[in-house]
Amino acid sequence: MDDVDRGLLALLQADATRTYADLGREIGLSAGATHERVRKLRAAGVIRRTTVDVDPAAVDLDVLAFVTVDSVAWIGDSGPAFAAISEIQEAHVVAGTASVLLKVRTTSTGALQDVLRRIHAIAGVSSTQATIALDTFFERPAPTGGTPTPVRTEPDKR
Repeated sequence: MDDVDRGLLALLQADATRTYADLGREIGLSAGATHERVRKLRAAGVIRRTTVDVDPAAVDLDVLAFVTVDSVAWIGDSGPAFAAISEIQEAHVVAGTASVLLKVRTTSTGALQDVLRRIHAIAGVSSTQATIALDTFFERPAPTGGTPTPVRTEPDKR
């Protein structure tokens, strides 16, 4: 992966609906060359998927909680059980006092309580601790090392 790929990733993370021609103009490539690079990034698994960033409040997901999960035994194989709970947006096996860290979004604190009950039903879970976020300063995509500024290899002729 080179600086052109990193620049493409940064541009796509800012707006994945841009055309290959538009991306190519920004990065200094033809539309065809841009398409081929994006295709290779997908094939290599660098671009895992293209998605829509929905405002959680717009769909009534007003409660954001980070939940730590403690266990009495190894819980690293419980990924599918956590994934089955749709309100869990992220699940990470962690080092430290907790075993798993979850990012959960729900419509209410009552709905969060229901999610916590379902988490406790997962084999090996001994306790949970939820921290509710009152506000979010920002969320950002994964860093690419690239910037959405042009990475042109030749002078701009516009």
